[in-house]
This record gives sequence, structure tokens and C-alpha cells, in this order.
Amino acid sequence: MVRSTSLLRAVSKDNHILGLRSRGIDIIRNPRTNKGMAFTLPERQVLGIHGLLPPTVLTQEEQLYRTMQSFTRQPTDLDRYILLAGLQDRNEKLFYRIVSENVESMMPIVYTPTVGLACQRFGLIYRRPRGLFVTIHDRGHVFELLSNWPEESVKAVVVTDGERILGLGDLGAFGMGIPIGKLALYTALGGVKPHQCLPIMLDVGTDNEDLLDNKLYIGLRQKRERGPVYDELVDELMHAITER
Repeated sequence: MVRSTSLLRAVSKDNHILGLRSRGIDIIRNPRTNKGMAFTLPERQVLGIHGLLPPTVLTQEEQLYRTMQSFTRQPTDLDRYILLAGLQDRNEKLFYRIVSENVESMMPIVYTPTVGLACQRFGLIYRRPRGLFVTIHDRGHVFELLSNWPEESVKAVVVTDGERILGLGDLGAFGMGIPIGKLALYTALGGVKPHQCLPIMLDVGTDNEDLLDNKLYIGLRQKRERGPVYDELVDELMHAITER
């Protein structure tokens, strides 16, 4: 076991830069701190993840190559979208590097036109929470919901109510794919840090009968709310974002 004082200081410095407050399996489970198999042996030993990864150390460049090989072998664009979404959920640094260095091939997958199909299939491909869901029933408590968001220094917020998604009509809560995809590009191409981005789904129901009858639908199963009640929710959300 490596116990060099200089090594401990070096890794501690890296931990501070990454914002780490824990060690062990939590480092690997956190997409912001996870480096996949790029952790060196000394890092694995000091961070308490030695043995939790295969023994081979792969640089980010090698992981990028492996991911691109898998990407090109996917049979459809939707499969490529799912692959990238999974990578974003596991290893943010690798995800954003791949997107930023392969803009021509990644743009149509991360955003239009593939994101439209991904929204239509959102209930099927949804894996883990990403963003904030605010419903019409949360009126009067929107600030409390925003306070549940773990990040403090949010710089970019993208909101949708899912009513008009890329000419596909009312997709309700399935429209969450739009702010997620748009903010991914803000990071990859605009330099906005991932933790400074907040996608928000304003769920006020849907008038899409197919979605209301869809067992995979993840949103409110009610007709879309309109009029003054809707306007009040939007106003409350805007005020809450400004105060937060």
C-alpha cells in the first residue's frame, strides 16, 4: 500500500480541485469525480478504490477511443443517444470531451434531430434523475423544490413545459430531453460547467391522449393546465430562480 506523504498531499490537492468530500465507491459512482479506468494505481490506493476497478489503467485518450469504437458500432442513432446518455451519467469529463472533439458527429445525436426521437421514447430510456421536475401541484412551494437542487452556483437554466417539441407536438414530461440536450451543448461548446447548468421540466399536464394512456409515461396524467393558474406557476418559478 502506498503511504507516501507527498502522494497523499498530491491526491488531497486533486480531491480539493474535484470537490471531493468522500472516498471509496462514492468517487466512482459520482459522474463528476469518476475517471473510469484512468485512475492511477497510487490514486486507487489512496482514494480507497483499489480493487473496485479492473487492474488495467486506461488513459482518457484510450477510453475515448474505446467509446468511439462502441459509438460507431451502434445500429441506430437512438442507440447512440442512449450510449452517450449513459456515459454522461457515469463519467462527465469523458462525455464532454467526446462531444467537444467530435462536434460534427455528436451534434445530431446529443441534440436535433435525434433528441426528438429520444423525447418520444423518454419513458423507455429514462435511467436516473437529471434536472428538476416542477409540477402544477407545486404552486406555492417552487422555491422549496429549487432549494432541493444540490448545486449553488447555477449560471444557465433551460425550462420547457413540453408542449411543442421540435414539431412533434405535445410530449409533456417527455420533453425533458430538450433542456438536458441543450445544456449539454452549452457545456461542450460554450464552456459552461456542468454543475452550473439546470434543466427544468414544468409539468402542467398534457393533452396528448397517447401519452395519458402510455404505461411508460413519467409525467402528470392529466389534461394540460392553461390560463391564469399556468401563468402564476411560471411567475413563481421565475421569482424562485432569481432568489435562489
